[in-house]
Amino acid sequence: VVKGMEVNAAFLITGVLLPFREAESFKEQGNAYYAKKDYNEAYNYYTKAIDTCPNNASYYGNRAATLMMLGRFREALGDAQQSVRLDDSFVRGHLREGKCHLSLGNAMAASRCFQRVLELDHKNTQAQQELKNASTVLEYEKIAEVDFEKRDFRKVVFCMDRALEFAPACHRFKILKAECLALLGRYPEAQSVASDILRMDSTNADALYVRGLCLYYEDCIEKAVQFFIQALRMAPDHEKACLACRNAKALKAKKEDGNKAFKEGNYKLAYELYTEALGIDPNNIKTNAKLYCNRGTVNSKLRKLEEAIDDCTNAVKLDETYIKAYLRRAQCYMDTEQYEDAVRDYEKVYQTEKTKEHKQLLKNAQVELKKSKRKDYYKILGVDKNASEDEIKKAYRKRALMHHPDRHSGASAEVQKEEEKKFKEVGEAFTILSDPKKKARYDSGQDLEEDGLNMGDFDANNIFKAFFGGPGGFSFEGRWKCPSISFEMYVNHLTGQLSLPEEMCCLRRVFDFST
Repeated sequence: VVKGMEVNAAFLITGVLLPFREAESFKEQGNAYYAKKDYNEAYNYYTKAIDTCPNNASYYGNRAATLMMLGRFREALGDAQQSVRLDDSFVRGHLREGKCHLSLGNAMAASRCFQRVLELDHKNTQAQQELKNASTVLEYEKIAEVDFEKRDFRKVVFCMDRALEFAPACHRFKILKAECLALLGRYPEAQSVASDILRMDSTNADALYVRGLCLYYEDCIEKAVQFFIQALRMAPDHEKACLACRNAKALKAKKEDGNKAFKEGNYKLAYELYTEALGIDPNNIKTNAKLYCNRGTVNSKLRKLEEAIDDCTNAVKLDETYIKAYLRRAQCYMDTEQYEDAVRDYEKVYQTEKTKEHKQLLKNAQVELKKSKRKDYYKILGVDKNASEDEIKKAYRKRALMHHPDRHSGASAEVQKEEEKKFKEVGEAFTILSDPKKKARYDSGQDLEEDGLNMGDFDANNIFKAFFGGPGGFSFEGRWKCPSISFEMYVNHLTGQLSLPEEMCCLRRVFDFST
């Protein structure tokens, strides 16, 4: 009996007590490194303690705490769960399990752990606070889910930022935030979040999808498709990746077909294809901006300038930095003589890209704007800007006769005043456009006053008399010699309002109209 007792004692000392003492030694060393914040060394010693004595709950609890400090929450969760399996009354084990669940975004599981702590210790203030934190995360999740359906992506980002303060290791929250950032056009931020996740888990289908989504919305469609396909390899049932991949391929095909039709000069078909492409995905802002600009170019080719302006306006609404759309719209404004709008667009372009070409375009628009605010002498005479000298003379003769005060001597004072004004304007127009130098200065937008021409002192009657060769005190009525027709009928004939036989027009023998 004595010998048996001695054997049992020796067994206890060598088989139980000595390993326990060794494990405790490892634990103490781990605690020392933990206090120094050398968590990697602390982890190594806690692991040695567990290897030496694998059924001790506190060792797993300590290693779980170390892994949490290293940000390895999933591994820490496994250790915390093992610690409470070994000892269900281990309060710190339940606390650590709850904090790991919360950090990983599982607020429901975290709540159960904290409630268990309160069952063991109803005065535990840490568990009370953590339970509130878990409830807060659950509330943010619910709000975000509703706001995502409402497409209020900014609010979703806000909710996820608040939730991530309590759940910093939750990939699900990060992915949702990244997706919303992409939908808001904040692509660099979205890519950064997705890339961080892929560095930790290169097979994460959600992160691959978001990475592809960013490329897709930045109009890098071919690269985007590659990421969508990779995401579908990891998760064949990934609905969002499947839809995005289908949209990307369809958008690329329609856009290319539209470009081909445009190059071939089939503008009607190009318009239809670009319109169909615009209906594929309204969220793809950058690609849609290009499609609107392309369709605007088609409309300008079809001379549908107002529609072209509308398309370019839609393009710059989607992408305020899209220089090509501003240039296209500015040209359409020039073609429709909306010079103030053209100047505004060219100024925007030149402020963004200060090139010689853009500077010249702005200068040209400013000149046309300046010219548009003066009297349009071509319009007054009713001739084209490329009218010849003879055409200008003929136009002056017609308009001068039409508005000459003698012709309207029997009209009301108001009509006489208006016609006298028009008669003077016709004389001004002829004075400028019949002089090559003045015409050149007028056409270039220069100030005519620099030539010493003061239109305020202008006498239209002198121009009329010089043109028709009449003496001082010229009067149509006083020199009318035709017995067959009235003076009024002949003026109407000259201005195209009445057609008379040539033999009746004996006024030709009175005035020399050859000039």
